[in-house]
Amino acid sequence: MKRGEGKKMFVSVVSILLVIGLGLFVYTWINYRSEIGKAYGRVDSFQSKVVDTKCGQIEYIDKGEGYPVLVIHGIFGGFDQGMMLGKGQVGEEFRLIAPSRFGYLGTSMPENPTPAKQADAFACLSDSLNIDKVSVVSTSAGSTSAVQFALRHPDRASSLIFISPNAPSEVEVGLPPKPVANIVFRSDYIFWLMTKYLGSTVESMIGVPEDFEVTPDQRKEIDKTVRTVLPVNPRADGGIFDMYTSNQAINEYSLENVSVPSLIIGAKDDPLAKYSNTKAMAEMIPESKLVTIEDGGHMLLGHSAEVEREIQTFIKNNMEDQEDEI
Repeated sequence: MKRGEGKKMFVSVVSILLVIGLGLFVYTWINYRSEIGKAYGRVDSFQSKVVDTKCGQIEYIDKGEGYPVLVIHGIFGGFDQGMMLGKGQVGEEFRLIAPSRFGYLGTSMPENPTPAKQADAFACLSDSLNIDKVSVVSTSAGSTSAVQFALRHPDRASSLIFISPNAPSEVEVGLPPKPVANIVFRSDYIFWLMTKYLGSTVESMIGVPEDFEVTPDQRKEIDKTVRTVLPVNPRADGGIFDMYTSNQAINEYSLENVSVPSLIIGAKDDPLAKYSNTKAMAEMIPESKLVTIEDGGHMLLGHSAEVEREIQTFIKNNMEDQEDEI
């Protein structure tokens, strides 16, 4: 083959590869634009409310009737994740109030945010809704501010329920460098690509154990949970605050001073909220009840009926004394 012919062939191959690459990018981008549009539309479909309080702007959703339950979402969540948790693990016989925490969706991020300020914001939201006392249900990273609510406003909580909680721990969780987290979690496109092509990575991020055999129904539950993270950009401020500040703050709290009746639920195979830490947390909080789930990871997969039953019973057993006041 002559040198000129080889050069032409090389240019042709490169051109073909560029065309294929461009075609794949255009195809991927079109799919992304369609799906991210649906994600933003899904959030808007909840028709959340925003209230201005002395604690700042708070977005929330308020559904149902009955005894009020404040549902506190986990990391990279929002009112939508909170409502999904409420309906799935608390039940719809209660009045479910699911706010977005600081920096999530439509809730503002104050100057110098802390879990204590977040707890005060929960009290401000309750005031705006003319609610004196609530049962508090928190999951994962939401547990930090739930503890603060119990410490700072014990008269406002009839019961405290922790699901796969962020608990005190001497083990440092491996976090990506903060600049990397800012790039990944502030980009809807990058995170969407991860959900499409790095499924195992995303599953590990939400706490599905590596060796857990997922059933078709559980696969739907996992996919639904992943969808609550998108769009990720309007959750980024809150998520990064949780990762690098709020989650670590739980180690500074005096859990032995929590006086609110507490229920703590954790799975033995949870790769995120280690069971040993969950068990130790239950031992620190006076007269708390620990419910041990044998498997199911961070999401307690396969145990929704058992978890809902435990939560409902605990709420009802501790709401009777003040039920007439509500």
